Amino acid sequence: MAGNSFGYLFKITTFGESHGKAIGVIIDGCPPNIEIDEHFIQSELDKRKPGQSKITTQRKESDVAEILSGVFEGKSTGTPIAIVIPNEDQRSKDYSHIAETFRPSHADYTYQQKYGIRDYRGGGRSSARETAARVAAGAVAKLFLKQMGIEIFAHVCAVGQLESPNLDTTDIEQLLETRESNIVRCADPATANEMIELIDGVRKAGDTIGGKIATLVRHVPVGLGEPVFDKLHADLGKAMLSINAVHGFEYGSGFAGAAMYGSEHNDIFVQEDNKVRTRTNFSGGIQGGISNGMDISFRTAFKPVATIMRDQDSIDTSGNSTTVSGKGRHDPCVVPRAVIIVEAMTALVLADHFLRFKAYKNEQ
Repeated sequence: MAGNSFGYLFKITTFGESHGKAIGVIIDGCPPNIEIDEHFIQSELDKRKPGQSKITTQRKESDVAEILSGVFEGKSTGTPIAIVIPNEDQRSKDYSHIAETFRPSHADYTYQQKYGIRDYRGGGRSSARETAARVAAGAVAKLFLKQMGIEIFAHVCAVGQLESPNLDTTDIEQLLETRESNIVRCADPATANEMIELIDGVRKAGDTIGGKIATLVRHVPVGLGEPVFDKLHADLGKAMLSINAVHGFEYGSGFAGAAMYGSEHNDIFVQEDNKVRTRTNFSGGIQGGISNGMDISFRTAFKPVATIMRDQDSIDTSGNSTTVSGKGRHDPCVVPRAVIIVEAMTALVLADHFLRFKAYKNEQ
């Protein structure tokens, strides 16, 4: 199976399955002498791990990360960093009923047809459990970006039809504090309460619901992005769409921009405090595929989780009609735990493009 690596200079390769012994990641290309704060890495994983609240899956995983290589005396050495996360709470018997059937909207059918074999225990490699490895790698990327003062913030901006208002502040520390004060991870407390009530109701009904995550990146220098095929927004889009259950990505004005006139949409350049800025930011901080120094903003849409606690019609591996019953432990809405995954993938893209930008400058 190809497609398990991501990045060009700051590159990761993840491994492992949902119900295997462990999952993990190899980070290749991390510069030396980066302070590797293991407590920070663990705190990031704690935001993604299951069993956090009544609106997430009740699978219990401590997700304790063990660094095997690439770090000496608290700093990166420039050699590959290997991180492993043991699986602890597998209940493979919960999936024995779908060993010969295909669950609607899951990867069961496509994996079976493509590879001729699939790990039906929790979806194996197709499970969102794999994203824990990305979060660990993303935490390392965040530690690298921190040296450049780049800040990344994401929060749940919509669940179903419920949408939070635009954020009044760009103070990342304040936004983080507000986000982490509620279990749905929305930076608007009033909307958060409504979202929690909605998700809990959906859970009790045996159903699931989708949502959106908004991301803001501050203090990005001008020049990140490699046109024409490795544009910054193109790589951010690929990163987001590689996350399980993601069905949409838009940056800046997004799809709403298609309904605007050019005279409304154009970001006018101005000079402020000896810096070039734009009066508006419909471009989302990216123009021509290159960061322009403004805040980068984008939104990621997640579909409803495919496993619902209701019977559904399907077929088995022989093509016979059957009924699939929802069993096991699953999220009624994935977005509260996906916030940190979105941040991690954002950090990996920016770390990679920052190194590519530095390499270009050194060549000049």
